[in-house]
Amino acid sequence: MFSPNLFESPHLFDMTHKTSESEMGKLKDDDYETTEIMDAPSGDDQDPNQRAKKKRYHRHTQRQIQEMEAFFKECPHPDDKQRKELSRELGLEPLQVKFWFQNKRTQMKAQHERHENAILKAENEKLRAENNRYKEALSNATCPNCGGPASLGEMSFDEQHLRIENARLREEIDRISGIAAKYVGKPLTSLTQLSSNSHLHSRSIDLGSSNFGTQSSGFVGEMYGGGGGDLLRSVSGPTEADKPMIVELAVAAMEELIRMAQSGEPLWVPGENSTDVLNEDEYLRTFPRGIGPKPLGLRSEASRESAVVIMNHVNLVEILMDVNQWSSVFCGIVSRAMTLEVLSTGVAGNYNGALQVMTAEFQVPSPLVPTRENYFVRYCKQHTDGTWAVVDVSLDTLRPSPMSKSRRRPSGCLIQELPNGYSKVTWVEHVEVDDRSVHNIYRPLVNTGLAFGAKRWVATLDRQCERLASSMASNIPAGDLCVITSPEGRKSMLKLAERMVTSFCTGVGASTAHAWTTLSATGSDDVRVMTRKSMDDPGRPPGIVLSAATSFWISVPPKRVFDFLRDENSRSEWDILSNGGLVQEMAHIANGRDPGNCVSLLRVNSANSSQSNMLILQESCSDATGSYVIYAPVDIVAMNLVLSGGDPDYVALLPSGFAILPDGPGALNNNVNGGTGIHEIGSGGSLLTVAFQILVDSIPTAKLSLGSVATVNSLIKCTVERIKAAVMCDNNA
Repeated sequence: MFSPNLFESPHLFDMTHKTSESEMGKLKDDDYETTEIMDAPSGDDQDPNQRAKKKRYHRHTQRQIQEMEAFFKECPHPDDKQRKELSRELGLEPLQVKFWFQNKRTQMKAQHERHENAILKAENEKLRAENNRYKEALSNATCPNCGGPASLGEMSFDEQHLRIENARLREEIDRISGIAAKYVGKPLTSLTQLSSNSHLHSRSIDLGSSNFGTQSSGFVGEMYGGGGGDLLRSVSGPTEADKPMIVELAVAAMEELIRMAQSGEPLWVPGENSTDVLNEDEYLRTFPRGIGPKPLGLRSEASRESAVVIMNHVNLVEILMDVNQWSSVFCGIVSRAMTLEVLSTGVAGNYNGALQVMTAEFQVPSPLVPTRENYFVRYCKQHTDGTWAVVDVSLDTLRPSPMSKSRRRPSGCLIQELPNGYSKVTWVEHVEVDDRSVHNIYRPLVNTGLAFGAKRWVATLDRQCERLASSMASNIPAGDLCVITSPEGRKSMLKLAERMVTSFCTGVGASTAHAWTTLSATGSDDVRVMTRKSMDDPGRPPGIVLSAATSFWISVPPKRVFDFLRDENSRSEWDILSNGGLVQEMAHIANGRDPGNCVSLLRVNSANSSQSNMLILQESCSDATGSYVIYAPVDIVAMNLVLSGGDPDYVALLPSGFAILPDGPGALNNNVNGGTGIHEIGSGGSLLTVAFQILVDSIPTAKLSLGSVATVNSLIKCTVERIKAAVMCDNNA
C-alpha cells in the first residue's frame, strides 16, 4: 500500500506519522519525484527480516515527470477521472499519480513560503535600518534658526512624519505576514513581536510624556481617546445571525422616531433660544426598551428642528439613502461614511423598506473638536399618509470593538410633500456621547447641541437645496454670465466649486483619517499640520501637500467676520499671497437667498508687473448655524475650459479658507434687540478656523523639510494676526 502524503497537515512540519529524518531527506533529495511503496505491514509484530527491507523507492522516468509537470501547470488538482487517464498514459498506478500531485503541491507551497520569508526578512531589515536612521536623525538634529540642538518640541513635526512612515512599514509587514500565513497555515507571530518592539512604533510612544501643548502628538485617534482603532476601517458587515435582530431594531427605531418627531409636551419642553428640550425622564417612561441604558461617561444630547426646503420628497429620500450623495450634501458635518451592507433595496422601484448597515464619522470644521464615529442601521419607510421617514439607530452591541465614544439613539427625519416641489422636513437628533475631549472654546457650542444637533442638519440641508436649485436654474439673466459664456459653463463652475468645498470640509476637521501634529504650545490657537502625498489624482496637483489649520476665538459677531473675509475689496488686508495687488471679481453666481451665498471668480492684478495674473475660485456660504469662505488658486487655461462648459474634474485644486461658527447661544442673552432664535447668534463672538493647503514640493517622493513647515507656520499665524487686527478695528469703529 501507499503511505499518505507526509506534508498534507495543517502545520507543515508537525509530523504525525512515524517517519524518520533519513526518509524525509530521501524525499527531499528526490525532489518529490519518487513515490514511496511499502512492501511489509507496519507494527511491532512484523518479521525482522521484512523490517530491514521495509521500504523501497520507485523513481519516475523523465517522460512521466515531464507529462505530469505539464499537466500540473494546467490543473494542479486533478479529479479521479483525470488521474486514471494519466496513469494509463504513463503506466503508473492512480495512487502514484495522486501522491505525485500531492507532493508537487506541497513543494510549491514550500517554495512560496521561502519566497515570502525572504521578502519578510528584507522588510524587517529595512524597518530596523529606518528606525536606526530616524533615531540618529532625531538625536543629531539642529535648530534651523540658531544652529543649536533641537528640542523635542521643535522636532515634533519631523518625529510625527517619521512615525507615520514607520507605521506604514509595519502595516506592510503585517500584510505580507498575512500572505505568508496562508502558505504555512499559522500566523508568523515573531514578526508581530518584532514590529511591536520597534522604538518608533506609534502605539508604543508614551503620549503623556510629550510636551506639545494641550494635546499629545500621536495619531489623532489616540489624541482623542480613539486608540481602539479606526472604526470605518475595522467594522465589517453583520453576520446572518445578526440580521433578524437588526430588522427588529430598525422597525422599533422607526416607531420611536415618528413619535419623537410628532410629540409635544411632556416629552419635549420649551427651552432657550426657541428650542425644544427633551425630558429624559419622560423619554425613558415612553420608550422603556430602546437600545439599552445610557453607558457610564456618556452625555445625552437631543434636539428637534423643522423647516420647509425647496426640494421634492423623492430627491430628498434619494440623497439620504445614497451614501455618496448624503456625505456630499452634508460634507460640513459628515467627514467620512460608507455602506457596509444593503439588507434591503426597498420595493416598488423606490426606497420604501430600504435597509442598510453603515458607518459614518461626524465632525465640526475644527481640529479642536473630536469627531463622532457611529456604526448604525438606516431604515427608510413610506407611511400610509404619504410621509416618508428615514431613521438611524446604533448597532453597538454587534460591533466587536471597545465601547464607542458615541452612539445614536433613533435619529433621522420625517419628509412631508408640499406643493410646487417643496417639502417639510422635521429632523430629530438623539445621541449619547463622551465629549470631554472637546476644547474649552468649543464647549458651549457642543454642549448646547448646536455643533452636531438638528438645527445644523436642517440649516445645512436648506442651504444645499437652494444651491442645487440655483445650479439647475435655466432663466439666468445675461448680465449674470459675465465671463461665463454659456449655461453649461455656469454649471461646470458650480460643480468645480462644489468639489472645492467638499475637499476643504473633509480635510479641516479632527477625523481619525488624519494625523494632525501640533507645532507650538502657546494656547488655543496652536497651529496643527499634516502632510499628504498627491500622485495620479487629476483633481490635485502632484507632489507633497502641506495642510495647516488653527482655530481661535474672536470677540466679533460671525456675520461681520464672514462679510469681511468674503469681500474681494478687503482681501488685500489679510491675504499675504495676493502681494497687495488689486482683486477684481470677474464672475459671480448667486446660489442662495442670502447675498453672501455665491461662487466668484477673482483675478489678482499683481502690483509687480513681472508677475503673471492669478485667478482664484471662491465660494462663500452662510446659514443659520455657521459660514464658510473657501478659495483655491486655479490655472487660467484650465479655468477657461471650465467657463466654456468643459469637464471640471481635471482641474487641480488645493482649497484653503475659513469656517466661522458662533461661540455658543449664551451671547443671545446680550442681544440688544431682545430677539431670540438661532438667527440671532452672532451678537457675541466667533469661533474661526483658518486652514491652508500648500504644495511644498512638486515631487511626491521628496522629503519634507522643516523649513517648509516653519514657512507655513509663519504664514498662517501672520494671516490670523492680520484678520484679528482688521476685524477688531472695524468692530470698534
